[in-house]
Amino acid sequence: MFKTTALAAALATTATFAPAQYNPTVGGAPMMADKTIAENASAAPNLTTLVAAVKAAGMAETLMGNGPFTVFAPTDAAFGMISEASLTQLMDERNVAQLQQILGCHVVAAEAFSTDIAGMIADDGGMHAVPTVGGCELQAYMEGDALKLKDENGRVATVTTADVDQSNGVVHVIDRVILPSGQAG
Repeated sequence: MFKTTALAAALATTATFAPAQYNPTVGGAPMMADKTIAENASAAPNLTTLVAAVKAAGMAETLMGNGPFTVFAPTDAAFGMISEASLTQLMDERNVAQLQQILGCHVVAAEAFSTDIAGMIADDGGMHAVPTVGGCELQAYMEGDALKLKDENGRVATVTTADVDQSNGVVHVIDRVILPSGQAG
């Protein structure tokens, strides 16, 4: 399901893979660097909608796999920006393919800590294209000290908690759901 992208190859050869000395908490819950993305997300009280969506999409096993992955994880508040009717429809088993695509737009098939991403942004003159496994291309940029991601619809997500080290990658918590081109939220 997850395909290797040109970014994955570039990140694999240029990224710094040193484990974080301090792992931030997510929603007040400790995140363990020896646990997978799926295991840690399940422990975070502010990622319950994301965890439910991952399970509904049948992607939990993938996010427990070897990786490496970079996941931009929207909080419950980020999912709260989507109407309840739209979210209910999206989580319906008849819409699994659409849900998988949306969730895939939050995943990169490589491990990239914020310093790696900031370096690529600087190297690319202030904006770095980030292809995701869901087929979306995000534009990463810095606004002051804040790492921002713009989706194909012009919606901007801010990384609110960066560099949550996992056994199979890294998670950056974001404040908005990323959507594929042409999808409203």
